[in-house]
Amino acid sequence: MTTIRRLAASGAALAALALSACAPTMADPAGGAMAQAPQGRECFFTRNVNGFSAPDDDTLYVRVGVNDVYELQMFSPCPDMDWANRLAIVSRTGSTICRGTDATIISPGPLGEQRCLVRSVRKLTEAEAAALPAGRRP
Repeated sequence: MTTIRRLAASGAALAALALSACAPTMADPAGGAMAQAPQGRECFFTRNVNGFSAPDDDTLYVRVGVNDVYELQMFSPCPDMDWANRLAIVSRTGSTICRGTDATIISPGPLGEQRCLVRSVRKLTEAEAAALPAGRRP
């Protein structure tokens, strides 16, 4: 191999290694790992949401997988969210939710569907999830 080819191959390998080191880890929960975002935030995939509960028009709890519960706080009240039988959670960044600006909640309302922006997302601890009233657990 000529010196130029070796340098080009080495440069390409170093560039690929540098790019992979900078990328956030997003493992598919189906493979057993929870998605982790940079800076320690915990993320979830929208396809793994399997239940919800809304104690009021400002707060939404979603169950992700079997054990995880996340609390989503709305930017402003999302009318009738607490009465809805079904909701949609849409990621504006692909299929993961890591922070409030990643998500929009679509809720049916008396005048049609409402789109509600999420302000914050927080994973509840096991103790916090267990402390939710029985009728409010997702």
